Amino acid sequence: MNEIVIIGCGYVGTRLARQYLDRGEQVLGLVQTQAGVERLAAAGIAARRLDLAADDLSGLPLAGARVFHLAPPPGQGREDPHTRRLVDAFTRAGQPRRVVYISTTGVYGDCRGAWVDESWPARPGADRSHRRWDAEQTVRRWAEASGGELVILRVAGIYGPGRLPLERLRQGVPMVRAQESPYSNRIHVDDLVSACALAMERGRPGAIYNACDDSPSTMTDYFLAIADAAGLPRPPLIPLADAGGQVSAAMLSYLTESRRLRNRKLRGELGLELRYPSLAQGLPSCLCGQDRGGVAS
Repeated sequence: MNEIVIIGCGYVGTRLARQYLDRGEQVLGLVQTQAGVERLAAAGIAARRLDLAADDLSGLPLAGARVFHLAPPPGQGREDPHTRRLVDAFTRAGQPRRVVYISTTGVYGDCRGAWVDESWPARPGADRSHRRWDAEQTVRRWAEASGGELVILRVAGIYGPGRLPLERLRQGVPMVRAQESPYSNRIHVDDLVSACALAMERGRPGAIYNACDDSPSTMTDYFLAIADAAGLPRPPLIPLADAGGQVSAAMLSYLTESRRLRNRKLRGELGLELRYPSLAQGLPSCLCGQDRGGVAS
C-alpha cells in the first residue's frame, strides 16, 4: 500500500496515524519540533521533523502517497505561505496520489444563524479564516493543474479528551448571555478521525464536506454543558457589548459569527456513522484527563 503521510501530526493526526497502523498500513507523521518527533516515536509512529516555513521540502516521501494536510497556517496575515511551499514541493518531491486538506467552517463567515451546507458561498471574515480559504485555493489549483485528487474537510470546533475549556471555566472567565450567543458547531475527535479516513478512501475528487456533528447549539450552551458535566461553576454571563474587555480577542472573533452546519453530505456520500452525534453523548468520553482548551466554531 502507498504510504500515509500526515503533515501536522498533532492531536487529530496522532489518532489518525494509530488507526492506520492498526490496519497494518505504513504511516509517517511530520511535525514541527523534535519534541513532537519524540512524542510520536513513543506512540510507535514513524516521524520526521518538518518546518513548512523554512525547511527544504524536496526530499519528502510524497510520490504516490496519500497525504493528510493538517498543519495550521501561520498565526498572522490572510495568506498561507506554508501550504504554497508544500504544493511547490510536490513538483520536486513527487506528486501525491491524493490529498485530504483539513480546513475550517470559518470560511463561511457570519451566516446569521442560517443552516449552511457545502453550497454556501465562502465569505471569510476573520483573518484566521482567510488563511484557511487561501490554503483551500492553493490546494485546489494544485489538483486542477496536476490531476491529483483532492478532498477538503471543513471542520467545526474539535473537542475530545484533553480538548475542553476546563481551565477557562475554573478561572471564571465570562461568556455572553444566552439571548446574544451565536450558534456554533463541533465534532468529537474520534468522529473527525473517522471522517478523515473516509474522505481519503471514498471522497469524490474535488469534493468539500462539512465535518460536524448533528447538533449545533449556541456558544453559551456549549460552555454551560461542559461546566455541568465536569462539575464546575457555570461562567458568569454578560452582555455582548461588555465582552470586549473581559474575553480574549480570539473568543471575541468567534462571538461575531453564527451558523448552523448541515452534515448530510458527510453522512450520505462518505457513509460516516457518528459515534457522538451530540455534545451530550460525547462529553462523558472526554472527562477523564487533563485539558488543553478548545472552542467550537
